Amino acid sequence: MPKKGISETGVNELRVLMRVDFNVPLDGQRITDDRRIVQSLESIRSVIERGGKLILASHLGRPDGRVRPELSLRPIAEHLSGLLGRPVAFADACTGPIAERAVGALKSGEVLLLENLRFFPAETLIDKAKKNPDGKPSAEQQAEIDAFADGLCALADLYCNNAFGTCHRNHVSMFEVPRRLGPGRRVCGHLVLKELQFLGEAVSNPGRPFVAILGGAKVSDKIGVLDNLLAKVDRLLIGGAMAYTFLASQGRAVGGSLCEGELLDLAANLVRKADGKICLPADSVCATALEPGIATSTVTGDIDNSLKGFDVGSKTIGAFSDVIAGAATIIWNGPMGVFEVPPFDAGTLAVARALAKATQRGATTIIGGGDSAAAVHAAGLENSMTHISTGGGASLEFLEGKVFDTIDILDDA
Repeated sequence: MPKKGISETGVNELRVLMRVDFNVPLDGQRITDDRRIVQSLESIRSVIERGGKLILASHLGRPDGRVRPELSLRPIAEHLSGLLGRPVAFADACTGPIAERAVGALKSGEVLLLENLRFFPAETLIDKAKKNPDGKPSAEQQAEIDAFADGLCALADLYCNNAFGTCHRNHVSMFEVPRRLGPGRRVCGHLVLKELQFLGEAVSNPGRPFVAILGGAKVSDKIGVLDNLLAKVDRLLIGGAMAYTFLASQGRAVGGSLCEGELLDLAANLVRKADGKICLPADSVCATALEPGIATSTVTGDIDNSLKGFDVGSKTIGAFSDVIAGAATIIWNGPMGVFEVPPFDAGTLAVARALAKATQRGATTIIGGGDSAAAVHAAGLENSMTHISTGGGASLEFLEGKVFDTIDILDDA
């Protein structure tokens, strides 16, 4: 069911609590990549330009319920102020008197950013409680969850989820707050609606041929995605270190390449189940060690024990590019090699360029966040794709076909 968006909702004089994903990389106090902040601006402006009182809530890093000054969101507030061209107030808390006073001081069209949600242990307790013997929060944990959720709800007349990258986590700010606020008071931001549009359409109603490209280190990280997409795609291109588990399952020698030996039977079964849909690398760029500028050799067929595969070779690049050139819908998640270490970035950059060409001729190209998004950015091609997801883990779980409670609970359009 399509979800109601913030732009369809009246906000004038209302306190709008917007969950955003400002989990951006920092070098000291300096933001080194502000794309997640920039991608939130459409929803932020929609609220403040229509007279809402905007309260932003986000996490940053993994402080594990402790106050860690280096993970404070204060530098984010200063950066956001520059992007918006107006002051952004900051509260040193998320709930309680400090937060309530800051929210109470807001005037129509003003913005406040709360401190890092994960400084407060209750934010992640719902997930952590799954490790309890009965899988549920203890009475003590539930009391913490209730207090934190009620404290956040006390700040808001309306809730807006604009944090797709965290939608696979049933954290208090993601699930409990909209649940408690109730129907008519919980909507989607533009960013989440866009993710649902592109990822949802790609999985449920793709243009054909539909091609998925999966890479990265481990098959074990992507079993669910592989299984779900095999039933939907026309071709599935596999690169990255995970390809060596598949190649080994087909009787190929992979030398010292990363290989999950315990998953060989699973990989072999997936290849049989795919009935010709899976395309594996025809050659590999190999070296004795993972070092920048090291001597390499391109190996077709079996890899000697003295070598390790770190990227796909030119034959594979050509074959994958041909498949991409004929596709109408393409989803890409995971690099083709160790792209952070040249010269093992060639395969990943070549795939990025092939997708850019496909976009230019009218194909729908969707980048599934994480390392793939970083590779597209490194290639300077972020404006040459149809959609780049802001969620690494979230987009993976979405492609697995998992249901997100944090989205289901929001108001339907």
